[in-house]
Amino acid sequence: MRRREFLRTTGALLAGGALARAVGAAEKAATPPNIILILADDLGYGDLGCYGQRLLETPNMDRLAAEGLRFTQAYAGGPVCAPSRCALMTGLHGGHAVVRDNIPHYPAYLGEGDTTVAEVLRGTGYRCGGVGKWSLGDAGTVGRATNQGFDTWFGYLNQDHAHYYYTEYLDDDEGRMDLAGNGLSHEHYSHDLMAERALRFVRENRDRPFFLYAAFTLPHFSSDDEDPDGFAVPSTDPFTGRDWDERTKKYAAMVHRLDRDVGRLTDLVDELGLAENTLILFASDNGGHRDVPGPVGTGGPLRGFKSELTEGGIRVPLIARWPGVVPAGKTSEEVVAFWDFLPTCAELAGTAPPEGLDGVSIVPALKGGVLEHPHEYLYWDYGHCRDRYDQAVRLGRWKGIRLGRDGKIQLYDLEEDLGETTDVAGKHPDIVQRIASIMREAVTPSPRYPVGVEYKGKPLWRKGRGAPSPQTAPS
Repeated sequence: MRRREFLRTTGALLAGGALARAVGAAEKAATPPNIILILADDLGYGDLGCYGQRLLETPNMDRLAAEGLRFTQAYAGGPVCAPSRCALMTGLHGGHAVVRDNIPHYPAYLGEGDTTVAEVLRGTGYRCGGVGKWSLGDAGTVGRATNQGFDTWFGYLNQDHAHYYYTEYLDDDEGRMDLAGNGLSHEHYSHDLMAERALRFVRENRDRPFFLYAAFTLPHFSSDDEDPDGFAVPSTDPFTGRDWDERTKKYAAMVHRLDRDVGRLTDLVDELGLAENTLILFASDNGGHRDVPGPVGTGGPLRGFKSELTEGGIRVPLIARWPGVVPAGKTSEEVVAFWDFLPTCAELAGTAPPEGLDGVSIVPALKGGVLEHPHEYLYWDYGHCRDRYDQAVRLGRWKGIRLGRDGKIQLYDLEEDLGETTDVAGKHPDIVQRIASIMREAVTPSPRYPVGVEYKGKPLWRKGRGAPSPQTAPS
């Protein structure tokens, strides 16, 4: 009797425990994850060890890849800062987006009618915070981050301001952090201040769903006023004693500092017990700069640099970590782009994305699978307000590039020619014709960015327009 009672009692307890675990798992699955997006600035596809780098050292980003998923065919929203970040925030590619180039420097890019990923997430109960470079609206304008869904923002709103690592002020929500004299004293390195604010945001919001957009400015070049080599950094440690030229040491130190703080954020998530309900994403806003020292090999196997539509200008590293959901130590060859971020976050938050987006949810790819709704094509352009207007299309294995409005389309087979060395347009006229059609259809004319705009040698933009003084805050 006692034995039967024991078995009944034990069975009930085991069943109850299994039920509790099942309920707990279901509740966890239904809980929207925290989302941390770490965005580097001008970090090349080949700058990370996990993407083949052999000179620089990136142990924390490599660890993130080892604990998560590394994408090999991820694309930025554009070849330069502002349009790339606009695609990331709004889910629209450059043919439809509000921001299509870094110039002209309008004081406000985003308007009241635009919807950002932060607005979508905040509408479902997320606390949204950002640090770093915004680029989509200056202080006091409708485009500022805190008017576009972010509860808090610390760093740079104006992208030209972000060229100064030893700035005299930083935008802080609706006000400013005064750093008067910093341009001369070099007491406060802006990245360090922004990294600390990012860590604080995670600590303060550990008990509620949060979205952190850590748009760090490293390793973007700095103003010549701060460093003659264009790589302002407090120290070249731990590379000071290396047998390298000084520019290479400085760039390596900038990447090292970025890697250090990616590690600090990841470690904090783990220490707070948030790892199993936090998706961490790491990417770069576009390809590496052509002035990065040659020994680094910033583009890895890719041709070209930032501001170009070759793979080296738009293909970027993308790493995802979410223990128990994102498979560890795997790679994904799914073709994804920045405009996929908003619909992906919407699905994770359990809400519908706005209609008319160019992006698709990549949640299936994050889980190690294939996209349920893969892109028919990807589209980029560059130079609406410059001397030359270029376009590019990714269509399956094919990549088409047209330099200049009347230029011939170059065609590359990326499966056979990742470095885009051999133009095969003459062998595939049907593919070229389809890409030409996409280049026409993918662009909705904008009064701010007319297609193929001609200024008869007098471009609208003039150097310095809209740029704040490096030593004083604009009024």
